[in-house]
Amino acid sequence: MLIKKLLPVAFAASLAFAGSAALAAGQTFVTIGTGGITGVYYPTGGAIAKIINAKKKEYGIRASVESTGGTKFNINAIDSKDLDFGIAQADTQYLAYNGKGPWEGKPVSKLRAVFALAPEAVTFVAAEDSGIKSINDVKGKTINLGDPGSGNRVNSTDIFKYAGIVPGKDFRDEKLKPADAPRVLQDGRIDGFFYTVGHPNGNIKEATAGKRKVRIVPITEVGDLLKDAPYYAMTEIPMAQYPDAVNSKDKVKTVGMLATLVTSADTPDDVVYAITKEVMTNLDDFKKLHPALAGLTKQSMLEGLTAPIHPGALKYYKEVGLVK
Repeated sequence: MLIKKLLPVAFAASLAFAGSAALAAGQTFVTIGTGGITGVYYPTGGAIAKIINAKKKEYGIRASVESTGGTKFNINAIDSKDLDFGIAQADTQYLAYNGKGPWEGKPVSKLRAVFALAPEAVTFVAAEDSGIKSINDVKGKTINLGDPGSGNRVNSTDIFKYAGIVPGKDFRDEKLKPADAPRVLQDGRIDGFFYTVGHPNGNIKEATAGKRKVRIVPITEVGDLLKDAPYYAMTEIPMAQYPDAVNSKDKVKTVGMLATLVTSADTPDDVVYAITKEVMTNLDDFKKLHPALAGLTKQSMLEGLTAPIHPGALKYYKEVGLVK
């Protein structure tokens, strides 16, 4: 187990890091896996760490944040005990716990949900000169669906599956990381890219602010996707956050899901309880730490939890009457 109660100071001083948990007198150290530093996951993880670190004398817990490859990396790192907590998309959380998709036949059975966070939108950014105004306009184009194994790729391929469009056949499928896509789009080497993310987002701002004009494309042609995969829901992207995009409407309709905080069943109940309690009881301050968190409510933070709730979090929810 990564989280370790502390050894005497003299011995602790001689120890290096053990996995993601450092040892120091009288404290428990935990690491939260997030995502790229330009996305929402990293500052959200930082906000959680700030809340819990403010009470380090009371709980004896210190949290740090690690920039990672995102959802899939975080889940696998929790499973391998290289991370204590991680932020993950609700859909990928579902696939991992149930042994589907990248985890086919190998479920992450100890994956546990803590609470939901900001909504994320499947965001399709396309160059205006490509003529792409809907999903159906991608035929014959070059589109980045995301790097292999990423949540972006899972979501974009789901969209095209239910739209009846075949990547690699109907259009050229690129496999770039989100951080690279805006630059490659502006260089004219792709016509568009997908990025599942909370808004506002630095990569999307970079893409829309370049010399090559772009639009955020609505995603509404989804067939039975919402029925077959209930962790998806329709959402909207406020265009006031991207004033340089060529969109004429105030909001763009698309498909989305929730980001969630996850951990392992092996994480001690008292640690999960403390983090849950402090974030929930300081929710107004927490929401101010990033614009994507502004719409959170205690009730919404119990939605999209597609793995079992960790007993430590469940204890708090029962205490305050959020669940029976």
